[in-house]
Amino acid sequence: SSGINAEWPLRPGTVIIKDFSKVIKMLDLEVVPERSLGNEQWEFCLGMPISQAISIVRRHCRAIRNIHLCYCDYDPLALDIIMNLTDDGIRLVFDPQTQRLKIIEVYDLTKVRLKYCGVHFNSPCVSPTNDQIEMSFGATHPGVFDPANQQFILNFRETKAPHLPIGCYHGKCYTDKITLVRCDNGTVTGIKVSLYGESGTATKHNDIRKCTIEQEIKFGDGTQDVMSALGAPCKIYYKDEDKMKIHSKVTDKKLIKDESDYFYNYFTLGMDILFDGSKNTVKKFVLHSNYPGHYDFNIYYRCCFELNLKSPLDNEFQITPYTKWDKVEEFLGDTYRKPVVLNRRSSTNATNPFGPTFCYGLNNLIIEVMPSNNYVASVTIFP
Repeated sequence: SSGINAEWPLRPGTVIIKDFSKVIKMLDLEVVPERSLGNEQWEFCLGMPISQAISIVRRHCRAIRNIHLCYCDYDPLALDIIMNLTDDGIRLVFDPQTQRLKIIEVYDLTKVRLKYCGVHFNSPCVSPTNDQIEMSFGATHPGVFDPANQQFILNFRETKAPHLPIGCYHGKCYTDKITLVRCDNGTVTGIKVSLYGESGTATKHNDIRKCTIEQEIKFGDGTQDVMSALGAPCKIYYKDEDKMKIHSKVTDKKLIKDESDYFYNYFTLGMDILFDGSKNTVKKFVLHSNYPGHYDFNIYYRCCFELNLKSPLDNEFQITPYTKWDKVEEFLGDTYRKPVVLNRRSSTNATNPFGPTFCYGLNNLIIEVMPSNNYVASVTIFP
């Protein structure tokens, strides 16, 4: 075997040393055109949210190593988010707005085994020639010659921009849209959540269908009301401190509670709901934009909120996850206060590599802004 330097036959007591560092186990993956790339343990599907792709990489860190996540920090919506599996020659391209997988590219065929319908068309023993590809995948359009790269490009049936596939729902709901609920005098009383998920009924071919529902959650609703509308939370977090309490009213600062306030964390909805620890009723909503370069990136899915603001002149402006603070400034003029600096840290002596963010208070909203690009990172809604 390679790496052995010895004379044969070996004498008793001979020590054989093998260099296992050069032995690399290739990924053996199945290609499903228009759908996915994966194996029996995991699968990258077109339309998959970036959070699920990162979760796959974390769970299988021994097989999938050396991952590079590339994004544009100063304008995160201008360029695609790219997850580069450098050891495996695979590049996953995510749409910067929907944060869903739109392209799966295998750019180095020497680092991975590929098969279709259980038959390899690329491996150390099988070269992916033009004839081999046509034999594996069947007839396709004639190859288009690229003179710049001196190569032929074979195109199969094109696919539209991928939506979230049913196989990625995992029994959970996702936000289609969140808007503010106001009473007749314009006061914010809660939020309206448009959800989509798996339907409880199937077709005659046992195919699961997507369904959409709308729910309203208002300030003062109890825990049972919230769970009836949204289902059980992904996690419950009890607050041990309130960093924004210094900016509260004087009467609120003097209140000492025996019960701690707590959050219902709905990660797939991109939303947290804060409950009063004494009354067990809704106090606040926190909606997350999930931008790369933010401290909370990949904890939440992107929340698709559409929140309407009103200026003193009764003009309206809509805040979404894609809004820059510059546009809000133009709309409000000089009517807003100076920001509060928020610096998140996992522990007392830890540092935040992404730096602090700015929080602006506007009527019933606290808007968190990333100073590196001026995009809205999160919105807190309170009565």
